[in-house]
Amino acid sequence: MAQHVAAVESAPVQRPPLQPDAAFAVPAFAAPACAPRRLIPDTDLGVYPLALGGSVFGWTAGEDASRHILDRYRELGGNFIDTADSYAAGRSEQIIGNWMRDRGVREQTVIATKVGRNLDHPGLTPRSIIGGVHASLERLQTDYIDVLYFHVDDETVPLEESLGAVDVLLRSGQVRHIAASNFSAERLMEARVLAANGLPRFVALQSHYNLVHRAAYENSLALVTRAQGMAVMPYFALAHGFLTGKYRTRADTLGTARGFRAAAYLNRKSLRVLGVVERVAREHEVAPATIAIAWLQGRGGVVAPVASASRPDQVDVVMQAAGIRLNRADMIDLDRVSAP
Repeated sequence: MAQHVAAVESAPVQRPPLQPDAAFAVPAFAAPACAPRRLIPDTDLGVYPLALGGSVFGWTAGEDASRHILDRYRELGGNFIDTADSYAAGRSEQIIGNWMRDRGVREQTVIATKVGRNLDHPGLTPRSIIGGVHASLERLQTDYIDVLYFHVDDETVPLEESLGAVDVLLRSGQVRHIAASNFSAERLMEARVLAANGLPRFVALQSHYNLVHRAAYENSLALVTRAQGMAVMPYFALAHGFLTGKYRTRADTLGTARGFRAAAYLNRKSLRVLGVVERVAREHEVAPATIAIAWLQGRGGVVAPVASASRPDQVDVVMQAAGIRLNRADMIDLDRVSAP
């Protein structure tokens, strides 16, 4: 599948400027930092091709650990942070907001957050959307959100009402662009019809997509996102850690929430996929997780997979993917073994 994402060496960003901050030196592990920014279609946002997920901040990673992770991501050239108002009941946004304030990096950082799952602002009613965004702005200590996702489709609310509410936020400058997460192909098509009639348009889709979970995205969503020119931001890029090679037996999965979720992949097919990932990783002298991310980065329409890290050294592993060039044989082998 051909790559449909524009890659730009210096994105023509007007607000915020995305130039590196001279106060942050790039360390020896520098190859990924040289990766060109990828432009989110129909925006002026140039982003690093790996979004740092904030789901662990305030949950499995405390504030100090989260700051170290954020620092490492930025040192290596990253500028795209993904969070949600429901992550750790808003604590993730608070930690990110504190970090941006203390480092003075808000204008060099592209922030994506989500509304719809916070218990204080549930669903996608106009009241929940506007209240959720205002709460997120306060926690993030900023006056604008670069990309606002509808975290999950809310079929109890007419989509035109939800889009109408966010239109107010777009016009006020509190939100720059909107996107969808966990939406069906049918609802994306409905949203496009509404956009053709003057309502705001989704510029991106966040979807569950990785080497051992391909069918749900590729069988329907891929066609719609390609036709609409939407950026794709895969989440669970490492299949809850399964594609790192950490989980091989039931015993490996015991004791943690992530291990419990990774257990779903302990089957013959997924283990065959992992075997090929590990072989390709050995040939490139990198970690399996690096190859799993690199495969996603090479898929048509994918702008930036989302991956989280619990330690700074894990940031190195996922960001190294931007410096890997999988050859044709690598892609054929990975595609074949993981085919739905």
